[in-house]
Amino acid sequence: MRKFLITCSALLALSGFAQATEVNITTNKGDIRVELYDEVVPNTVANFLRYVDEGFYEGTIFHRVIRGFMIQGGGFDSNLGRKDVHQPIAYEGYNSPANNRGTLAMARTQAPDSATSQFFINHVDNPFLNHGARGGAGYTTFGHVISGLDVVDSIAGVAVSNVGPYQNVPSEPVVIESITRVN
Repeated sequence: MRKFLITCSALLALSGFAQATEVNITTNKGDIRVELYDEVVPNTVANFLRYVDEGFYEGTIFHRVIRGFMIQGGGFDSNLGRKDVHQPIAYEGYNSPANNRGTLAMARTQAPDSATSQFFINHVDNPFLNHGARGGAGYTTFGHVISGLDVVDSIAGVAVSNVGPYQNVPSEPVVIESITRVN
């Protein structure tokens, strides 16, 4: 029996069963641990991890915060200077899970194939952001918070104001100090 269990364990290890990638988002409000949907939306995850591995997110901010909706970051520095990004990626939202509380999704313009570095964390369930909900492309979810949802709630509760053309900007910067791979 013991030999059988060892053999099964070895087969599972060799079968290609991959553990989902986890990242830690360190902010000046606390840490948010995220599990990514590597198998479901591989190109979106690869795009995000490219920015992570380059250290791109260090010093960016959550620049758009709407309590009861989402917190968005990953494209601006603390002076609201836009960071240079790679080419946009193709939309994978047709394949991604729902935009529920605690999921990460790619921010984009009105064009479905326009996502680059910016992402948001859904503060509540947002079914109107799902693929097909409004007759077309939605917003691709590519991970979910596995710890630190209290930090998301804290960020969602900060005071905001309008700054130039930008709305819902935290009055005091909510800084992404780093995003690093955990495994």
